[in-house]
Amino acid sequence: MTEHKPTSPLSMPLWQYWRGLSGWNFYFLAKFALLWTGYLNFHALENLVFAAYLLFPLPNLRLHRLRHWVGLPIGFTLFWHDTWLPGLDSIISQGSQVAGFSWDYILDLTARFINWQMVGAAFVLLVAWLFISQWVRITVLVVAALIWLNVLTVSGPVIALTPGGNTAPAAVTTAITSGDTNTPQVGDIPAQTAPASSQNLTAWLNSFYASEAKRQTQFPASLPMDAQPFELLVINICSLAWSDMEATGLTSHPLWSHFDILFKEFNSATSYSGPAAIRLLRASCGQSSHKNLYSPAGNQCYLFDNLAALGFSQHLMLDHDGVFGDFLKEIRQYGGVQSPLMNQNGLPTNLLSFDNSPIYDDTAVLQRWLSEEGRDPNTRSATFFNLLPLHDGNHFPGISKTADYKVRAQKLFDQLDNFLTELEKSGRKVMVVVAPEHGGALKGDKMQVSGLRDIPSPSITHVPVGVKFIGMKAPHQGSPIEISQPSSYLAISELVARSVDGKNFVADQVDWNALTSNLPQTAPVSENANAVVIQYQGKPWVRLGGGDWVPYPQ
Repeated sequence: MTEHKPTSPLSMPLWQYWRGLSGWNFYFLAKFALLWTGYLNFHALENLVFAAYLLFPLPNLRLHRLRHWVGLPIGFTLFWHDTWLPGLDSIISQGSQVAGFSWDYILDLTARFINWQMVGAAFVLLVAWLFISQWVRITVLVVAALIWLNVLTVSGPVIALTPGGNTAPAAVTTAITSGDTNTPQVGDIPAQTAPASSQNLTAWLNSFYASEAKRQTQFPASLPMDAQPFELLVINICSLAWSDMEATGLTSHPLWSHFDILFKEFNSATSYSGPAAIRLLRASCGQSSHKNLYSPAGNQCYLFDNLAALGFSQHLMLDHDGVFGDFLKEIRQYGGVQSPLMNQNGLPTNLLSFDNSPIYDDTAVLQRWLSEEGRDPNTRSATFFNLLPLHDGNHFPGISKTADYKVRAQKLFDQLDNFLTELEKSGRKVMVVVAPEHGGALKGDKMQVSGLRDIPSPSITHVPVGVKFIGMKAPHQGSPIEISQPSSYLAISELVARSVDGKNFVADQVDWNALTSNLPQTAPVSENANAVVIQYQGKPWVRLGGGDWVPYPQ
């Protein structure tokens, strides 16, 4: 009898190594296709290691099968990691809020994740793979592509792998030292002269926050004897960005021509309601990181506290109950608003929220403010009003389907425009500031489906901010004064500080240029708990979960 010696894996023919990937070839080919179209953030080294795991020769058939079963959860996790979908930390942190969504809204969100064009492309790719694999050993091409991608990314994520202009900004010929990155430009925005790399982008972000920590609005210690009392009304609207208005054709609505001042390049710095309201209420200090929002700030940072020190009474209005996401609790604890919530008894319900809680009619809420909160026009007051009718998932009573955004926005704009007109007829002196929290992600992009705001993309955080002075002796004439410099909440606080003596309301002639020129500028930096988006050398960059910076897919 001939003795059969066990075969060593290393003595196997080379072609048998390639059997390790088998059906996984389609998995990698699908990833390559998504990478090329910009729908994937491909982690080349992790995918190469996974391919090596699948390729490692195993002579035992049971071990071979076990490897593929173990590879299924690994492959799924790696695929999720390569997408722009929210990470585990984000899902856990938002889990309690998702649990509050109505089932109809959850189903609506789930349906948005199905991209039928991509499903069709995947089917075509599958048929092509099944056909070509009969003559061509696809595994060789897959491994070669993975090695090639790792060679391309050996210098870091600044090399774009997708078509369509996602290339990194050209490196400048003169490198700068770390100290130079802290040099402020006009508007106290740190210089962006270093080549775009993960290290330099992180250094710039750190210098931005260091610079912002030194900035604050200087309010007067006291008002002059001839100061004129007026009311400040800050209207904080959820889910409204320039991109949403462009998508619905509402950029030319009369409301926006009603303002005296219109910020065209305002950055909300976040894409969630609680952090946005806190940032607005802390407008008197420079922009802080997301983490520092949930730590105490100095009294000089709270806009309404600065006004209270000058004799302004505080008021709080919501057109919702403020329970979802602990919104009311957060603005009290971290925004410094301690005044009681305006009475909501008897207010008519306009919509039902995504968690089926009532959203009250905003005209009714504003009419109640007119009759109760501002009863005496000769007193100083500051009111914070948060509105929710445009939030994704809101629906009309008795109808489970999400109400059309344009219909809701048209009605809200009409209501606000009519309210401003009514105020003008009342003879009251009111400074109205309309500052949205963030956009509604109405269109979505390659990183996020419509309605998803886990990443504070430029289209979500670029919001319209308008200011109107009601009851002036010499009101502004003509089109709104447009502020085109990069701005954020500090500019609002500065505008309030310049107007706090109320003299503009009784002046025979207002120096609008002095009022609006040299307002604080702020670089477009936006941050949530697990994502940061910045504009660097004119291009958007994103960092997820503390990883490397990559160009934001356009």
